[in-house]
Amino acid sequence: MTDPNRRVFLKASTAATAGLGFLGNAHARGNDVIKVGLVGCGGRGSGAADNICEAAGTSYNIKIHALGDVFEDHLKNCREGIKNSPNSKEKYDVADDRCFVGLDAYKKVIEVSDLVILATPPGFRPGHIEAVIKAGKNLFTEKPVAVDGTGIRRVLAAADEAKAKKLAVVAGTQRRHQPGYLESMKRIHEGAIGDVVGGQVYWNQGNIWAHKRQPGWSDVEYQIHNWYHFLWLCGDHFVEQHVHNLDVANWAIGAHPVRAVGMGGRQVPGGPEHGQSYDHFAVDYEYPNEVHVMSMARQIEGCENNVSETIVGSAGRFQSNGYRFSGKDKSRVRVNDGNAYVHEHVHLLESIVSGNPLNELKQVAESTLTAIMGRMSAYTGKAVTWEQALESKLDTFPKHLDIKGSLEEPPLPRPGVTELI
Repeated sequence: MTDPNRRVFLKASTAATAGLGFLGNAHARGNDVIKVGLVGCGGRGSGAADNICEAAGTSYNIKIHALGDVFEDHLKNCREGIKNSPNSKEKYDVADDRCFVGLDAYKKVIEVSDLVILATPPGFRPGHIEAVIKAGKNLFTEKPVAVDGTGIRRVLAAADEAKAKKLAVVAGTQRRHQPGYLESMKRIHEGAIGDVVGGQVYWNQGNIWAHKRQPGWSDVEYQIHNWYHFLWLCGDHFVEQHVHNLDVANWAIGAHPVRAVGMGGRQVPGGPEHGQSYDHFAVDYEYPNEVHVMSMARQIEGCENNVSETIVGSAGRFQSNGYRFSGKDKSRVRVNDGNAYVHEHVHLLESIVSGNPLNELKQVAESTLTAIMGRMSAYTGKAVTWEQALESKLDTFPKHLDIKGSLEEPPLPRPGVTELI
């Protein structure tokens, strides 16, 4: 972080009495080691392990202590990467008996860790979050935290339990830890653009990866390898990726939407490896006081790209690209953003050792549900309220999941045909 932002955070977090946190006294700066366990050893999990090691530096005594993944090759690649990375090799301490493979690997990682990083496909996250909090362990969870309303209800219950246990929980909505966004949101909330009256949020980009089925893969193995394109694992890119931009909208407005009306589909023909995923969405979100935010997400090659947020106020507007303000406040926020993927772990570790644990689980659950309700509307062609999304009976996670088992591939959702559950 840039020095002013870091000083503000450290001053606020260390003002609390040390020892109030569930693990605060046990893991103060010094010789006590925070044992970090990683669940999900793919690209994002490997990156998160490297990020927390960089964040720890010489200020926090952590060790990468345990690894778990459904696939052994993912675990082996991650293990080698951690051992050889300049950021993490000095903090590597993963014995063979703390490497776990299989659908139950997360349970074993949680058991031997003090702090757990969850970086599996999102469909697994509600159950994994529940298990971490029940075990009384601190948590870094990637976003989104669920793919349906059933999962969100589980996560909200875990958020309350984490608060009661004084556990630290930080989520991978890294804009919440990025100096430019932090200063910009401070200005917005102080009235720099007047009252927020609307906005636009976008994640429009080119094609995303898709893996063809390989010989010998079971249905379950194939779908997990190709997780981005199956609803039960990903929630579609509107939930998995666009949640970042929707989180900014909720943050700026200070509320979640009350209603969504959306549309979407698959414009570019794809093979069976594209599963249920759409390649474009557009959703109108209605917030309290008749504030509307227009949301778009697209993954089609050859089109104009735009990943940004615009917040419109009664006296001006904010544009996230360049942190630009216009209207009565014509200025830019000029900071060195550094690496937000590292900042979020700095904040997590500081909150643990200071005894003032952060708990971002409720806010990331609400941002995830914001995305879910938009997807629900696009899939069905129906308007969806916040209550409908939260109380939805849809439970996409397969019953009695077996890594070698069969699993039917659901059809592509069709507006006007797909039912709102």
